[in-house]
Amino acid sequence: MSTGARAVRAAMAVAGCGLIAGCTALRSGIVHHAGPVAEQTWHLYLIVGGVLVFVAGPVLLLVPAFAWHYRLSNTRAAYRPNWDFAWWIEGLIWIPPAAIVIGLGVVLWHYTHRLDPYRPLASGQPALRIQAIGFDWKWLFVYPDQRVAAVNQLAVPVGRPVHVDLTSGTVMQSLMMPRLAGQIYAMAGMRTELNFAVTTPGLYAGENTQFNGTGFQDQKFTVVALGAADYRRWLARVRAAARPLDAAALNALFARSTPRAPIFYSAASPATFVRVMARTQAPAK
Repeated sequence: MSTGARAVRAAMAVAGCGLIAGCTALRSGIVHHAGPVAEQTWHLYLIVGGVLVFVAGPVLLLVPAFAWHYRLSNTRAAYRPNWDFAWWIEGLIWIPPAAIVIGLGVVLWHYTHRLDPYRPLASGQPALRIQAIGFDWKWLFVYPDQRVAAVNQLAVPVGRPVHVDLTSGTVMQSLMMPRLAGQIYAMAGMRTELNFAVTTPGLYAGENTQFNGTGFQDQKFTVVALGAADYRRWLARVRAAARPLDAAALNALFARSTPRAPIFYSAASPATFVRVMARTQAPAK
């Protein structure tokens, strides 16, 4: 095989790997949404993308067309050196852009309020309360009503709204679940909120998207979406772990580490979240 043929095959292999990687990214992202929040976000992306094509499409098509038509060798192209104004051109320049800006403003106003992470989801079921605390480099999820907790695993029942309170035990972090909800920051000494739901059972990726040190790339967790019966069994397994989230266990979480597997706590105080916030709040001057 010649050197040129080898180079072509190598380039094709690299391109194939890129396409495969791209498909994997799509499967893990908002395109394959699995919850109402991500679904509405995807709808917004489609609207904005359609407007972008409407705006950029004519430019991409007309620029080479004009360049070709008015090329130096085309002696039949119209040449009007004294032309300076035309109402129809002015209207074409100003009216469509103004309409696009106004239309996008209305759409974004609507979706901004609809996708407010603090806005509870409409449902006949009460929301499951979860408290998420970011550490270096792991996530702690406390279930205050069930009095259990888990590190790097978030189990939720399918079809039930979930309300998450977030804070950080160290520096600013950002929780993101691409197929379920958008990005929301967690800051030391402060409380932020997120509401979401899962419509399809399965495993979903979650991670920290805010750089916070050398272990940043490993600060990931799994969202486990379960049916009602499976969720009850998950709670029973966690309660059987015989590992309480006491003061010593909580202090250990403040140490920088990346657990190789999820850690489950059979007993957790509902005041854990408040204690972490109080510990990280700046003293009053």
